Order: sequence, then structure tokens, then C-alpha cells
Amino acid sequence: MKITVIGGGPGGLYAALLTKKARPDWTVEVFERNQADDTFGFGVVFSDETLDEFLNRDKPVFERIRDHFAYWDDVAVNFKGQVMRCGGNGFCGTSRQTLLTILQERCAELGVDMHFGAEIAPETLHERFADSDVIVACDGVNSAIRGHFADQFKPTTTWRKNRFCWMGSTRQMGEFNYFFRDTAHGPVVAHSYQYEAARSTWIFEMDEATWQGHQFDQDDETASGAKLEAIFAEELQGHPLLLNRSNWRNFPRVSCAEWSSGKIVLLGDAKASAHFSIGSGTKLAMECAIALSDALVAHAEQDVGAAFQAYETARRAPCEIIQHNADVSLSWFEHMGRSWDMDPYQFAMVVMCRAKAITYDNLIVRDPAFIRRADDEFYQRHLSVTGQDLCAARPTPMFTGLRLRQMQVQNRVAVAPMALRACDRDGVVSDLGRVHYGSHALGGAGLIITETLAVSDRARICDKSAGLWTDEQAARWAEVVGFVHGNSGAKIAAQIGHAGRKSAIDARALVAASPLPWQAGGPVPAALDRDGMARIKADFVAAAKRARDAGFDMITLHAAHGQLLGSFLSPLSNVREDAFGGAIDNRLTFPIDVFRAMRAQWPADRPMAVQISGSDWAEGGLSEADLFDIARAFQDAGADLIDVSAGGSVAAETPPQGRMYQVHLAEAVRNVVGLATMTSGGITDAAQINTILHTRRADLVALDHAQIWNPHFTLHAAAWYGATTGAVVPAHIQPAAPEAMRAARRARAKLTNLQRMAAPGRHTDRRD
Repeated sequence: MKITVIGGGPGGLYAALLTKKARPDWTVEVFERNQADDTFGFGVVFSDETLDEFLNRDKPVFERIRDHFAYWDDVAVNFKGQVMRCGGNGFCGTSRQTLLTILQERCAELGVDMHFGAEIAPETLHERFADSDVIVACDGVNSAIRGHFADQFKPTTTWRKNRFCWMGSTRQMGEFNYFFRDTAHGPVVAHSYQYEAARSTWIFEMDEATWQGHQFDQDDETASGAKLEAIFAEELQGHPLLLNRSNWRNFPRVSCAEWSSGKIVLLGDAKASAHFSIGSGTKLAMECAIALSDALVAHAEQDVGAAFQAYETARRAPCEIIQHNADVSLSWFEHMGRSWDMDPYQFAMVVMCRAKAITYDNLIVRDPAFIRRADDEFYQRHLSVTGQDLCAARPTPMFTGLRLRQMQVQNRVAVAPMALRACDRDGVVSDLGRVHYGSHALGGAGLIITETLAVSDRARICDKSAGLWTDEQAARWAEVVGFVHGNSGAKIAAQIGHAGRKSAIDARALVAASPLPWQAGGPVPAALDRDGMARIKADFVAAAKRARDAGFDMITLHAAHGQLLGSFLSPLSNVREDAFGGAIDNRLTFPIDVFRAMRAQWPADRPMAVQISGSDWAEGGLSEADLFDIARAFQDAGADLIDVSAGGSVAAETPPQGRMYQVHLAEAVRNVVGLATMTSGGITDAAQINTILHTRRADLVALDHAQIWNPHFTLHAAAWYGATTGAVVPAHIQPAAPEAMRAARRARAKLTNLQRMAAPGRHTDRRD
């Protein structure tokens, strides 16, 4: 076999040496456009986990990296004159040039043929390397090979908004530092870490407005360096900044639908790029190099295509997870100014947890002292805002109270509105529905939200949908409300809505903002006219009155997920040319009119909420600016809480997958508009809830699937954390509570100890 590697970066060199080590009889060659000793960049970062993988794969490479790295355990967040340190992280930094030299030397020892100063034109690839069985294209984020064969690889490149540049310094530091600076033109951050003696990497980042305000667009490297030295004079401690092609750039987020074509396979940044803020670019390239080498050795002699498929199978999902985490991280840095008003430790929590991979419980394992200080600050802030003193009880943020008007919620867990569809007849809630809501109330949740209750017979999604258009329906809901209030500490809210264009009990009853079918070939809804709006508004008002009389603590107007009011808000489902379509202010007219009319009939001491879609997950749909306008309009109309969901407006949506996938939408509203928010979606454990609340991403967290499966989710979490406040234990199970609490505390202590023992080994001692 002959393996040709185009690109002599860390990924390409590591793939070459591992493959040659495994198969000395194969010809492995590397072609690099630059010279062997050309110096670009400063330091690279590896975690303890990655170092362990290097040790397992090739001990000489591991030992040489180990002999040159700078190691740190702490991440320090420097903000508002304070330094917040979080330990237990375990990273090392090493010079990029040193790493390349180590890999080049190891390649030479194993017999890899290396060619430097070799410019390879992609159009000549097949002719020049006709005798190669495999061509590994790892020619960087701006890959010419990927570009030339774009029809085969189907790449997507998204240019992100922030400006950044890489520089170095002679300042020594013993930890990873984030230096946040407020300037006259906006916030700036420096990502800084040691990579060898008297050398540290400094990556400066800011948004476009701040960059333009400082007039960096008019500066060369030297002038930019001088300005940054002045901004970060205190942090540099008299040390200069070092330059090396330190040009301002925007980050290109690259992904490819196909990783191989014929005998060409992509590797490293040519295949997928991960933002530097999670320190995974080189790690990603080298871990993918391991998988590619393994696949080539196992399959290439028999079937090169099978080797490429094995490589992609092994790495596609891990690569996409890293990219997703990096995307979330970089998005936070693009909007870091939204967190600028936070207290120091809350800000530090946001920085540590920004990518969602690290949670409250993870940080307890890593550095319990850091979490204790962050909790101290949280409970003191909670006391100053609410008057509730939890500084001694320390139940975790999940078990703190929340007040909306005169409704006091015992904790921050809500049971999300779900399509239970448990009705006996004519929209009357069944015994199953009553047991469902009662069981979740007994399970300790702070707020129970009903499934969507239709405002009329024609407003139902299906014949099993519950309603609130008759007195009989209201009387049965009054029984549910009475049970919740009489047997638990929970509050209960009625979600009120009207089916939209994608669903209705009768296709002839379909109404929407515009006569657009939900999907091609489906029934076409009637565009709602003014008479219809007046009739439906009256139905919503009547439902609000019945909810009031039934004793509900709160009502939520459903204006999301493609239902009737949501269809007015989305530009994908509202193409009207009258006063109810076009600009967002017009699209808001009817939903706001309905909300105001309901608010006028709803008691002033009870809160009212609205559920909206923060994104359509589709091109041309709701923008972030739309989201803010919608939230502000409902806030002005008297909304006390915004339940920020997403999707449902169009059939051809492409929602992201993964944990807490909608949280950023609620976070944006909470931080920009300042209105209390509720979030849901992909939230499965108490650690995530505590993280969301600690970092001000939302004020309430609504559980769906996790809550359906375990109605006692909240009580179990209270036992897990040893929380003695914030969740009422029903009288009939109180005798079991002490034993359950003890067992949960023992289990938690055991798991925490196991997690600490299972953490990757520390590589602080180079002689190990």
C-alpha cells in the first residue's frame, strides 16, 4: 500500500507515523507546502484524557510532548477586578512548532518520507499520485483540495461574527486565564495559556462593533499589538506581545457531508473545524488521525472504501459533538456582553459551563470549593432579591423559590405542557388526566402546566384534546386544581390555545394567518379574516374566565409550534399583505390583541405567561431580532413569563440535537429583554437544571420526557442533593423520606468518589 498525506500539520504527521508504525512494509509519504522549521502560531492545548490516548498509541511521542509541555490544573476567570479559579481541569500546553518537530522526528525514525516546500495543485492530484492507494487531504481549514472537489465532499462554511487574532507573550503563567476587559467600545477577552518557558499564547477576541470602534481595521500587526498591549497592560505585567502572522480574522466553521471521494479522504480542519475557545482543533485532528490510521490498517488492503467508511463511522458522531460544543461556546463569546452585568462568580460559572458539556455536578467533582463560592454568591443574591434566606440551608438553585406577582412557586421545576390527549368526551379531562396531573404534583414539581386546552370545539387538535370552552370542562379542571392545591405544594397553570394549520379535528376547520398548507399536498387552511379574529379572541377571553373560576394559579397563552397564534408570528407561515402581516410589529398585532384581552379578564394578582417559538429552525424564519421584539411586546402587554420554545412552524425544519438544545433562546431573552423565562428541550437531569439556573439562562426549567417517565423526579433530586427546602413531601410518603434521603446521600457520595477516581491521570510530573 502507498499512503500519501497532503499537509504536514499535527493531524497529517500523526496519521502518517501511526500507520507506518503499524505497517512498516507500506510506503507512507507526507507533502507539506511550508518548510520543516517554518514557525506559525504559538501554543496548542491537550487535556489529560488526550495525553492518555497519546501514551497508549505511541509512547515516544507522548514522552517527548511530556518533556516540553507546560501543565496547569486551574482555569482562572479574570473579571471586574476579581480572579475566580476553578481547579480539576488538567490541561497542558506546548509549542505548536515543538509539537511539529516531535512528530517530524518520529516520522523520520519510522521511515515516513517527508517532503517540505512542496506545493500540490489539487487539479494535478490524481495524475501526480496515480500510484497512491490513499490520498489523505489535511491541508487546513482553507483546504484547496476540499474546494476543488467540493461537488464530492459537499462542504459548508459558515463565517462567524467575532474578530480574533493570535499573539504570544513572554509572560509566564501557571494556569489557563480568561482576561475579560471592558473598553470604551465594548468587551474584549484574551484567552491565555502557557506553552513553554517564558512563552504564552494570547488570543484576543471581540465583536465587530468593538473591533471597528478601536479602528483595528486601520492597523497592521504592529499597531494592533500596541493597542492590545495598552488595553491589557495590567494583565501582561510589563511583558510585550509577540507577533507571528497575527492578523485579525473571522472563524470559519467548516463541515462536510462526505469525508471521502474515490481514494481521497479528508482529515483535520479540511474535514471539520472546531472553534479555539474549547481548545479542540489540534486534539480533534490527532484523534481523527488515530481513527483513520486504525481504519487503514484494518481494511485498506482489502477495500479502501471500507476503510474510509470505518473511519467515518468511528469519528462522525464524536466530531459533530465537539463541533456542537464549540459552536455553543463561540456563540457565547459572540454575545459575552449580555452577561456583563453578572456578579463575578455567576459570570465565572457561565464561562465554565458555556458549552453545556460541563454542569453544576461536574464542577462539584472538579472543584467543590469553587462551587461553594459560586453558591454563596447565588444565595446572597437570591436573598437580596426575594428576601428568602437560604444561605444556611443551601438546597441548590433548583430548590429556591420564584415569585411571579402573588404566585409563589416552591422550586424552579415545571412540568412541561404535553399532548396527553386524555379526555372522556367533548374535551372533558378524563380520570387518566386527573391522575397524571395529580401524580406530578405529588412528585414535588413547583409548577404543573396543563396540555393545551382548546378554546372551542373547532380549536381542538384532535378529538381527544382537552378543552376549556364549556362549564363542564371547567368544573372537571376545578377538581384537578383542587387536588393539586390540597395535596401538594405545587402551583398549576392552564395553557390555552387554538389549533393551527398543521392540525385540527376537522380539516374544514383549519384556520391560519395565511392559506398555506402545513406540507405539500396537505389541506389548505383558510386565512383568518377580521370577523374570525373577533370570534376567536372572544373564545380566548371566555377560556381565560373559566380558568380563573376553576382556580388556576396562572394561564399561558400558546403562541408557538405552528398553532394559530404562532402562525401569525412566523414569517414562514404569515405572508399576509394587510395590517396583520409583513413586519414583526404587524405580525404581532393579533396575538397581542388576544393576550391583552385575556389579561384584562385575568386577576391582577395572578401571573400570565406566553409560549413562543424562538426559532423556526428553518431558513428565512424567525430571527433573534424578531424574538426580542416578540418578547418585549408581550412584556409590555403584561406578560410575567416567556416560555421560549422553538420549531413547529414548518414541516421542513432542521432542529439541532443534543442536550439543552433550546436553552440559548431563553437565555437570550432573559439577558437582553430582562423578562423571566422558562426553557425546555433535551433537559434530562438535575445537574442541567442547576446549571441553567446558576448561569441565568432561565428562571424556570420545564421537563417533558424525563418528567413523564418519573413523576417523582423533583423529590428524587431533593434527596440527591439533601435539599430540605423547596419541595413539599406529601404526607402519605413522609415516613419514607428520612431513609430515602440517607440512601440518596450515600449513593451520591459514592458516585462522586468514583468519578474522581475515574478522572484521567494527571501528567504534572514529567518523570511519571
